[in-house]
Amino acid sequence: MEYNTSRSRLLMPEYGRNVQKMVEHLLTIDDPQRRLRNAEALIELMTTLAPHLKTIEDYKHKLWDHLYQMTDFRLDVDGPYPAPTREQILRKPEPLPYPNENKKNKHFGRNFNALMEKALAETDPERKQGFTQALGYYMKLAYTNWHKEPVHDDMIKSELAELSEGQLSYETGGYRVHFDTRTNYKQNRGGNNRNNFKGNQGGGNRNYGGGGNYNKNRGNKFKNKNK
Repeated sequence: MEYNTSRSRLLMPEYGRNVQKMVEHLLTIDDPQRRLRNAEALIELMTTLAPHLKTIEDYKHKLWDHLYQMTDFRLDVDGPYPAPTREQILRKPEPLPYPNENKKNKHFGRNFNALMEKALAETDPERKQGFTQALGYYMKLAYTNWHKEPVHDDMIKSELAELSEGQLSYETGGYRVHFDTRTNYKQNRGGNNRNNFKGNQGGGNRNYGGGGNYNKNRGNKFKNKNK
């Protein structure tokens, strides 16, 4: 039996052992034209094995780079793309910059800080209170996600006042602007519409009653004629 410990190392395991053997055989071909034809056939096989690479722009170039990498950059063919170097393929990416802001409320995220700065800079009292309520709602959601238990509004009010240095005051028990809006909607829905419906319904009854009286008088008229 042949064990993996006695085999050559897979330089790109995603293509499998059979493709690796074909690549190793490719290096043993002396004729440059025949070696190029076999390399092109191997690229077509790699395209079938990795169809997701077709979504990448110029995916053929990516496959040829993989082929050079599987030969440990020893492949010598006149391919459609220049042969990459080991430094180009295996170079380490540049480190990403990471924000080093030392915030007490880092657990709420940068969006929370941006919204609180906007709320502090707002001059309109109603809009400022709207920003404050949104901040309080987000703090309650974050607390519930982390602790898996409900939080009291007084705690949110106290913590938000501490974070804003007393400039923002969260209103507990629901925001009054939303309550007034629901109240007006209920009044309009329950008052005018029902009155109009009753008025139309009553008008229909009155017309029906008038029609009934008309038929009754008409019947009396015919009775008097027969007499």
